[in-house]
Amino acid sequence: MNDAHGERGRRGLNRFLFWLYEGHGGAPFAFRWALLIFDLLTISYFLWAPFEEHGKTHSAIDFVIGAVIAADLLARFYIARHKGRFVLNWLNWADLVVVVTMFAPLLVSNFAFLRILRAVRAVRAFTFIRRMKVVTPFFQRHSRIIDKVTNLVVFVFVMAALVYATQVGVNPGVHSYIDALYFTMTTLTTTGYGDILMQGKAGKMFAIIIMGLGLTLFLQLLRAIVEPDQKVDHECPDCGLIRHDRDAVHCKHCGRVLHIETAGFI
Repeated sequence: MNDAHGERGRRGLNRFLFWLYEGHGGAPFAFRWALLIFDLLTISYFLWAPFEEHGKTHSAIDFVIGAVIAADLLARFYIARHKGRFVLNWLNWADLVVVVTMFAPLLVSNFAFLRILRAVRAVRAFTFIRRMKVVTPFFQRHSRIIDKVTNLVVFVFVMAALVYATQVGVNPGVHSYIDALYFTMTTLTTTGYGDILMQGKAGKMFAIIIMGLGLTLFLQLLRAIVEPDQKVDHECPDCGLIRHDRDAVHCKHCGRVLHIETAGFI
């Protein structure tokens, strides 16, 4: 438990959970990798599992996954020092929506596609990886590019889910999630083969959003690749400023002495 500042004032279960999520050592290392593997497996399950009615086996899997997500969400809320910020974080709301769709499928059967929001966990999953010493130098060098790639991938999958949910049964060209993903990618890349056309005003609006926001995210990715980032994410304990120069010794906002790990940088 090496983060003395973060653990200050913590006791019992709160201290133990904070150590697992934020501390150093073999156990936190294994715990975070386990969470990452769970995230990747469940993301794959949500992307490729059928959206129609599930049998008993699928329902059991849904309940187990929902229980793990709920436990993780509650644990992170419990150890959060600023609970107001935690509640306002859209990633946490996405997790909450997924939990509801897993435990109350009858109440939200028409919105079951929202479980695709589980894919946004990929954004937080990379924060776990960046804290692991064995890969920290690599992810510090490329964290900006990784963030942009993740945002673009999440956007594509969420848009494909929305296309599927609004067009299946209405659009003769959309019969599966693969069809929706295919349309999303051809629209995003402006290829536009024309074999699938969105139906209705809502469908056209989705196409506009995909082209507009998708191209913006893609251009941001290209910019991150071309222009090296000279800043790192390191939250100042006093004022909360997150972005600092890689070689910063003091916080530009409040002047506090910083200890930014920059292993591998010249």
